[in-house]
Amino acid sequence: MTDPPDASLTDRRGILLMLLSVLLFSANTLIIRGVSTHVPAADGWLASLFRGVCGLIIVAALYGSGRGFNPRRLIGSRLVMIRGVVGAIGILAFYISVTKLGAARAVVLNLTYPAFATIIAALWLKETITRAAILWMGLAFLGLLLFLGGDGKLLHPSPYDLLGLFGAVAAGWVVVVIRRLRHEEHPATIYASQAFYGLLASVPAVTKVPSLPPLAWIGLIAAATVVCFAQLLMTKAYQALPVSRGSAMQMTLPLVTAVGGFAFFRETFHLPELGGAALTLLATWRVVAAR
Repeated sequence: MTDPPDASLTDRRGILLMLLSVLLFSANTLIIRGVSTHVPAADGWLASLFRGVCGLIIVAALYGSGRGFNPRRLIGSRLVMIRGVVGAIGILAFYISVTKLGAARAVVLNLTYPAFATIIAALWLKETITRAAILWMGLAFLGLLLFLGGDGKLLHPSPYDLLGLFGAVAAGWVVVVIRRLRHEEHPATIYASQAFYGLLASVPAVTKVPSLPPLAWIGLIAAATVVCFAQLLMTKAYQALPVSRGSAMQMTLPLVTAVGGFAFFRETFHLPELGGAALTLLATWRVVAAR
C-alpha cells in the first residue's frame, strides 16, 4: 500500500504552478502590448485570432485522439457554446483594452471578474451570497470608482475602460458556466470552446494577416502559446490549492504586469488610481474567500 502524497508537498506544487501561471499570463499581456505598440495593425482582433488558432492546435495535440477533447461538443452542447461565445467576447474585449489602455490598467479591470461571477451565480444558479461577500463587493466597486477616476475624471471612464469592464463581466459569466460544465465535460473541450469561438469571432481580422511583418507573427504566436500553457497550469494549480488561496495568488498578476508595463512601456498610475486598484483587488479576493 502506497502512502498518500504529503499535503505540504501538494501545496508547494500548487503554489509553484500558480505562480508560474501568473508569470505566463503577465507575459502574454505584455507581449501583446509590445507587438501592438511596434505594429499597430497587430491589434486585439489579431491577438484573439492567433490565440484561437494556437489554442485549438495545442488542445488537439495534447488531448485529441480520444484523450479528452471532443470537438463535436463545441457545436452540440448549448452550455459549451455559451461558454465559447461569451469567453470569446470577453477575450476580445480584454485584448482590445490592453492595446488601448495599457497592460496594467487592462489587467486590473479584468480581475474584477470574481465579483461579477458572484452576482451572476446568485441570479442564474440561485447561489446564496453571504453578507460578508456583499460588503466586500461594495468595497470592490468603490475601489473601482477611485481607480477609474484617479486621473481626475471621476464617473467619466473612457470607452475602453467600459470595454475592459464588459470583458470582466463576460469572464465572470464564463466562470459560472464552467462551474455548471465541470462535471459534464472534459476541461480540454471547455477550453477549446473559447479558442474555437474566439477564432470565429476574429475572422474579419484575417485580411490583415498577410501584411504582418515577421516580428508581429513571432510575437502573436508566442503570446498565444504562452497563454494556452498559462491556462493549463492554472487549472492544474486549482486542483491542488483551495480556491481562496489560488485567487489570492492570481491577484499578484496586476503587480507583475505593472512592473513589466513600467519597465518596458513606462506605464504609470496616479496615487488615487493605485489606491483604488489596491482596494478593488483586495476586496475582490475577499469576495471569493467569503463565499
